[in-house]
Amino acid sequence: MNANTLTIGEARLSYCNLFQPKPPFNNPQGDPKYSTTVLVPKTNLAAKAAIDTAINAAIGTGVSSKWDGKKPAMLAICVHDGDGPRPSDGEPFGPECKGCWVFTASCKPDRPPFVVDGNVQPILQQSEIYSGVFGNVNISFFPYNSGGKKGIGCGLNGFQKSRDGEPLGNSVSAVEAFGASAAMPATPGYAVPGYAPPVAAPAYPQQPPVAYPPQQTAPVYPQQAPAYPQQWPVDPITGQPVPSGMPVMGM
Repeated sequence: MNANTLTIGEARLSYCNLFQPKPPFNNPQGDPKYSTTVLVPKTNLAAKAAIDTAINAAIGTGVSSKWDGKKPAMLAICVHDGDGPRPSDGEPFGPECKGCWVFTASCKPDRPPFVVDGNVQPILQQSEIYSGVFGNVNISFFPYNSGGKKGIGCGLNGFQKSRDGEPLGNSVSAVEAFGASAAMPATPGYAVPGYAPPVAAPAYPQQPPVAYPPQQTAPVYPQQAPAYPQQWPVDPITGQPVPSGMPVMGM
């Protein structure tokens, strides 16, 4: 490995994001990256000595390639004292940072970190890696000169899980949230001002259908031709009717 690259063990992870690139937690508009905050106990003197050596190697690289041949008078170093104030806002670090050296390591989306178990086999179950887990971290310190800022950053190469730890943050498990011991009595009914629940229409007894007699049809009679009185022929001369069989004058 290069002089600026090292493996630290055993460290603890916080703000863990090793499976999907996301913007930094303190800069939602920033470029998405894989990242994690690394907590190194101050009792691990060998780790702190290795970190200092790697940072000095990165400073030497920066002098020759980033800072015009000289070390800047004001150089931002990414490793911070967890018992001191945060450099971003001067507020104290979280309680998980107490007694630790704290720094954030990240890498670009096109170079995802390796995440493996104790047998150096890939960990595919994302729930195995969370804020609070313990393991070995491989990192590389590098110099930068960007936007008028000069300093030493930390690149994340990979993580090897060694053991589980208490999850950091306010997350709870499904059992803690909804288990039998967490069950609450049913919420009693209450009235919301200005709201009335819909009233169901009353149920009326169903009436049996009314039976009507079968429809009667008018009788059909054979049509009779109208009977008219028989008319006798009229004599054109006398103007009198002529009985049947009598001759008509002039005819």
